Amino acid sequence: MALENSVFPSRPDSLSLPVEEKGEGGEEEVEVATEATASTGVFNLSEELGHVVTTETAPPPPAAPKVKRSFQSKLAEREANANQHRKKTQGAEKERGRFGWARSRRKRQRYVEKNGRCNVQHGNMRETYRYLTDIFTTLVDLNWRCSLFVFVMAYAVTWLFFGAIWYLIAYCRGDLDHLEDETWTPCVNNVNGFISAFLFSIETETTIGYGHRVITDQCPVGTMLLLLQAILGSMVNAFMVGCMFVKISQPNKRAETLVFSKHAVISLRDDKLCLMFRVGDLRSSHIVGANMRAKLIKSKQTQEGEFIPLDQTDISVGFETGDDRLFLVSPLVISHEIDIRSPFWDMSQAQLEKEDFEIVVILEGMVEATGMTCQARSSYLAEEVQWGHRFSPMMSLAEGFFDVDYGAFHHTFEVDTPSCSARELSLATARLEAHLYWSISSRLDEEPTLANQAAKQPDGGSANGKGGGPTFIVGEMTEIQEQSGLGELNGSVTTDQSESEA
Repeated sequence: MALENSVFPSRPDSLSLPVEEKGEGGEEEVEVATEATASTGVFNLSEELGHVVTTETAPPPPAAPKVKRSFQSKLAEREANANQHRKKTQGAEKERGRFGWARSRRKRQRYVEKNGRCNVQHGNMRETYRYLTDIFTTLVDLNWRCSLFVFVMAYAVTWLFFGAIWYLIAYCRGDLDHLEDETWTPCVNNVNGFISAFLFSIETETTIGYGHRVITDQCPVGTMLLLLQAILGSMVNAFMVGCMFVKISQPNKRAETLVFSKHAVISLRDDKLCLMFRVGDLRSSHIVGANMRAKLIKSKQTQEGEFIPLDQTDISVGFETGDDRLFLVSPLVISHEIDIRSPFWDMSQAQLEKEDFEIVVILEGMVEATGMTCQARSSYLAEEVQWGHRFSPMMSLAEGFFDVDYGAFHHTFEVDTPSCSARELSLATARLEAHLYWSISSRLDEEPTLANQAAKQPDGGSANGKGGGPTFIVGEMTEIQEQSGLGELNGSVTTDQSESEA
């Protein structure tokens, strides 16, 4: 019976013993094989195939005490038992290439890296002049090497430019030809070459004023140049110091202390399938007004044939109920309920292993110390979503405070979870509730009829039945009722259209 009920996609060589001839020797070999397998399992002899197939049968487990459990826990247990053989074969099998060679699954290119960096590069941009219209943001977005180079060159170029103008004024007025003439009044005292003119330019723009080189009142052109350099130098100082201050105080580094779990999990929460991930803040200063969003990045094709390579779909994490606004004092588990509006409504565990998508999670908030808006990002690929897992608890009550163990931040553990999709689970639950409702209502309708029949019986019967009318106890469903109500086949939940409509 065990062999007849089992289905082999291909006959493994390890379970078959070839029979060379159909003679006396062959009969002896069959008898030996029979004796060898009589104690270990069940065998089946097929003359057409010429093989002896044996299957080992484990002894039945001891009967566990009957405990009242919910419908979802029973469904998860039966799903796990039915899919145990299939999971083993799926774990051992690998994707085969053209010539039968084993090959690993192609890894999806991330749209957003785990550290939050967007993996997108812009090319063939012809309107580069637009970067100059917002030069301040362009300088702030540069890397540190380029920013320091621009910072140094901005001051050096202005110093050299105005130093050359001061030297040109001294040369045109003839101040360099009357260096030894004490009766000559130069434009700038003690400027005897380009180096001294360059030093005077630095003293003027930085407002140092050592007192050795000073402009005189006999040079109106130098007075105008002095005013121009003072104004322009102040503008250069404000611009470059502002750029460096904004670059240093950028909240990008604040996002380094906002951490996301390495994996996302799918399990039951309040008898509903939920997609969950964990987020935490390592600093004691909090994120004010933290807000969580999630996007599903997946290519799709429309009904008109248009292919959208990276389509973005919203994943609700509590926007309707306000659960997306977080009080991020301790690590929190963000939950997405897989309902009819969810993009994972029709996705089962088997389909999850074949899907190719990316979930991008975004945490936004204001830094408490600086008041600037901060954004932290991360992503999860399809292979980083663990079905049937739950996050380990990491908070404990200590003496006078709550202790958070970040060592268990990424830890998960397996729980009983149905492998069917949320749609199939919802239909099975609705069908079970409808079955219980109609069975109870039909019995309650039969109660007056049974009471009238008992009243018409003779006194002997009434004496024997003394003690009240018939009593109906509605309790836990039996195994036969569960099998007929669930309609399970090979570990999957199926529904009957006609019964559901009735």
